[in-house]
Amino acid sequence: METIILEISGNNKKDEEIYSKAAEILKKGGLVAFPTETVYGLGANALDPKASRKIYAAKGRPSDNPLIVHIADVSALYDLSVDVNEMALKVADEFWPGPLTMILKKKNIVPNEITGGLGTVAIRMPSHPTARHLIERSGLYIAAPSANTSQHPSPTKAKHVMKDLNGKIDMIIKDDTVDIGIESTIVDLTGDIPIILRPGYITKEMLGKVLGKVEVDMAIVEGGVTSAVPKAPGMKYKHYAPQADLTIVEGKETDVIAKINSIAREKITKGFKIGIMSTDESFHRYTQGDVRSVGTRSDEATVAKHLYEVLREFDELEVDYIYSEGFSRDNVGQAVMNRLIKAAGHTIINV
Repeated sequence: METIILEISGNNKKDEEIYSKAAEILKKGGLVAFPTETVYGLGANALDPKASRKIYAAKGRPSDNPLIVHIADVSALYDLSVDVNEMALKVADEFWPGPLTMILKKKNIVPNEITGGLGTVAIRMPSHPTARHLIERSGLYIAAPSANTSQHPSPTKAKHVMKDLNGKIDMIIKDDTVDIGIESTIVDLTGDIPIILRPGYITKEMLGKVLGKVEVDMAIVEGGVTSAVPKAPGMKYKHYAPQADLTIVEGKETDVIAKINSIAREKITKGFKIGIMSTDESFHRYTQGDVRSVGTRSDEATVAKHLYEVLREFDELEVDYIYSEGFSRDNVGQAVMNRLIKAAGHTIINV
């Protein structure tokens, strides 16, 4: 299969031709990668089971890992869910369009192929203009996980999608204006108390101001992996992993830096190539390996934005081992650590 790559340029006529082409592919059951405000998504007609199965095949994704349905209008909730409750309407009013996915009880129109066989559906209204134009132009609800090979770091640039999926999908819409850099927050609204199943840019505190009491799934709190059928993407399997072995080092800043420098020195003397993930504050204190800053601790949204990009840079550098500083587990930092812990396969050194 030849993968078509077309770039959004701001030229209305040319861009409309791109949306028309992409919409045609989606209506015929094909796959189109497109940018959202979080990461690039790999889209298919959400109500076409055959098209959805193509997503799993292209990504090498386990079939019990649900997909998120992307919509362009709140009214779509009533098409997809049998229980559009008050919590859902409050969340939609406050956070949509934006990086928030809600879990609701599904209608029969939603195929089991995108829900992991569960009676629930994950729904999101993206804010990225390219994503919204594509949904509107296609007239479809679009199922779209991240546009990467399963378990690899999610793509924030079109070149990342190309590396993983070239020749496996029909089209990539290039528009490298992805801003947030990590996947959406997922909140389960099917019970009496909302439960965050995946942390993201929309934090527990932000949801609490709208919904009152909000809980966090214990797998997130404990840094673990659910053993049950996952209710949302990213809960059960190793995700976001670079090609090299990744280890997180946590503790006091000076101890962490000294430990990483020591390990890196030892590995390098044995002939290994080392990557180090630091912050702007500590970058200059590393004396070994290929050092990359992912952002500043004063604003961990910057860390979220660059996390996957830096992991993919280390893939390009073909490092053997990556050592990363740990981050705060509060607010957006919780989302960063959730992704890092899964990318590291829960390999953490405490110093």
